[in-house]
Amino acid sequence: MHGFFGYRGCARRAHGHHVGFGAAPFGHGGGLGGRGFFGGRKLGSGELQLVILALLEESPRHGYEIIKALEQTSRGFYTPSPGMVYPALTYLEEVGYATVAAEGSKKLYRITDTGVAKLNENRPLVDAILAQLARIGGKMDRVRQAFAGEEQGDVGHRAVDAARQALRAALVAKLNASPSAEELQRVTEVLQRATDELKRGKR
Repeated sequence: MHGFFGYRGCARRAHGHHVGFGAAPFGHGGGLGGRGFFGGRKLGSGELQLVILALLEESPRHGYEIIKALEQTSRGFYTPSPGMVYPALTYLEEVGYATVAAEGSKKLYRITDTGVAKLNENRPLVDAILAQLARIGGKMDRVRQAFAGEEQGDVGHRAVDAARQALRAALVAKLNASPSAEELQRVTEVLQRATDELKRGKR
């Protein structure tokens, strides 16, 4: 998979209060860039619409199921708000890329043949976004697991335990503060340097 894709034929489109495909060009203003994940844990409106189409292609879904699917894919790193997802679904319905059926108080959305065609036009972009979501979510999950175990007390290693606890607290605080892509990269580099130092041992 290439690291950078462009929209293929996704022109800017305004529709009422919704912004159509191409509202945030890939790699700019919240899109995926060459340096990694999108900034601020947000997708551009056009990107989110395409991702939703990909989820609807897998199976019909309610709005909350779309939110849950993205949360699970990213291990909690990216959870779009209802205020982002439901306007996107409304837009997809209005332009004919999705249909909606009432199920009591809920609405079930399905992709249309036109929506599948639009999705196929932008398949590389969608694959790249979902891969990035899974990749960074997996990395963050591994970090959480690494520091999830209970600290083991050892009188002979109190200094090491104190340093480990301080590192754990700093890392948890950083992750809970919704860091940007650049800050996550910096944290990764710090941890990698520390790992390399420990592997080298005494010099």
